[in-house]
Parts: sequence; structure tokens; C-alpha cells
Amino acid sequence: MDNRMGKYAPGDVVDLIAVRKSEMGVFLDAGTGNTSDDILLHNVQQTHNIDVGQTVKVYLYKDPKGRLTASMRLPQMQEGQVARVEVINTTRDGAFVNIGAERGVFMPHAGRRGIPRKGEKVWVKLYRDKSGRPAVTMEVEDELRQASRPAEGVNIGDTVTGSVYNYSDQGAFIFTKDRFIAFLHNDEMTERPRVGQELDLRVTYLREDGRLNVSMRLAKENAMGADAEKILEVLRARGGQMPYNDDSPPEIIKAKFNISKSAFKRAVGRLLKHRLIEQKEGWIYLTETEGSK
Repeated sequence: MDNRMGKYAPGDVVDLIAVRKSEMGVFLDAGTGNTSDDILLHNVQQTHNIDVGQTVKVYLYKDPKGRLTASMRLPQMQEGQVARVEVINTTRDGAFVNIGAERGVFMPHAGRRGIPRKGEKVWVKLYRDKSGRPAVTMEVEDELRQASRPAEGVNIGDTVTGSVYNYSDQGAFIFTKDRFIAFLHNDEMTERPRVGQELDLRVTYLREDGRLNVSMRLAKENAMGADAEKILEVLRARGGQMPYNDDSPPEIIKAKFNISKSAFKRAVGRLLKHRLIEQKEGWIYLTETEGSK
């Protein structure tokens, strides 16, 4: 199906001449030689008053009656470009995103990564569908790869900020604010981030191809303190005693403390060293020193 209306189609950004005025706004020459094809630039779609004879840059879209209409609110991205934009609505057929134009642009289900929610921001590419209408897709791997740059001047332990743009079986791919590509392995997640979610991540490895490996976890020396505090919180909530120890199954430790068995053992060792806890017959107890706080 050809979605063109004369020379122009929805999604076009064009310079048109105002040829006549009405109470509703100004009509722009559609270039067909037929005044009935003139395109309305409504008063509410004007960012400043337009007089007859002026040339104005406009974004074209269909109004609710299917007529080609103009707006001076131009999109913030062009066809083929990628950007991180807000999801403004979801439907059974897909979602609509805000690209800065008068109307939201449709994202079909086939172009999704995950299930975007209203209010979230996601990476998308603008394209035209088979009918010629503007649409977006979250399949942006090639474009972000081309837009990325090698991670220079970055050290292990540094923090980078970026957002998830895709997943594999092994983990999530991140595009950072500095245009680095980073990989977040499943083992380095403290929770599974949503596609589009922005994260502050710790650099764990500098790859030869200029990409980064990152982690949501704190460095071990900091994590040990955070993990130890989790153990103390559980002990306090249980009246100063708990039946979890070095011999507890890893899945129990993960469920109760959301940390690994090895992290649990390191944190327990730290608490024992500072005499904040003690172990007796498979149980862990708060000491009088900690319990008096």
C-alpha cells in the first residue's frame, strides 16, 4: 500500500510555502497544482505566526480523519537514526514513542526488545514501514556498534553510566553515555535490569576490542561491608540469632541474603574478626557488643 498523498507522505520533514489563511490556520502548497490538496498547518501546530508567502519547515502526519496535516514541531531524529526515547503508550499491537514530533510513532511487537512500559526510555531506530508510515524498532545493534567508540582512558574500578539495549543468553549489552559498548554478564547482576534501564556500573575488564565488561556488584572490599550489614540486619530482625552458617546451601543463602555463598562466607569472616557475631552449634548469634547498639 502506498501511503503517499500527492508528493508527500506522513513522516516527511519538508519546506512548504503558505498560500492562504483561514480561521483554523494556514494552508501550505502541496505542490500538486490542486488547491484541495493544500496541507493545513493549524494554529495550535504553529510555534510562531506564519503569514501567506512565507516558507516554513514542517513535519507531516495524518490527522484522525486520515488527512495529511502539518506541524512546526519537528522530530528530534531522522529516518535511519537511533535515539533513546520515551514510551508514551502501549497497546495490544505494540507501543508508541515520543520522537519530539506532533504525534507519537508506532513500534510494532516485532521490533521490541523485552516488553517496554509507559514512561520508560528505550533505544530505537526510526524507519518507514511497508506502507510508508514512520515507525521505530528496538533492533539497534548495528547502529549502536557503528556509533560506539573504543573505551579509552577507562580503568578497572571506574564507574560508567549506560542503558541496556539488548540481551543474550549470557547477559545484557549496554551503551554508555560516553558511547562505549559494555557487557554485563548474568553473574554480575544483582537484579535483572529491564531493556532501556539506565545503570551505574563498575568496570571489571578492559577488552582488546575496546569494549568493557562491567558489574552491578560493588568491589569486594566494599561489597563485604554491604554484605556484612545484610547479615546483621537479618540477625537483628530475628532477635539476634539465625540458623544460617557456612554449611547452609547456596540457594538458601541467595534467597535469604541475595548474595553468593562465597560472599556470605567472606562477610561472616569479617563479622567474626570484629567480634560482632559468634557461631555455636551451626547457629550464628549477635555478640553482646553488637546487641548493645
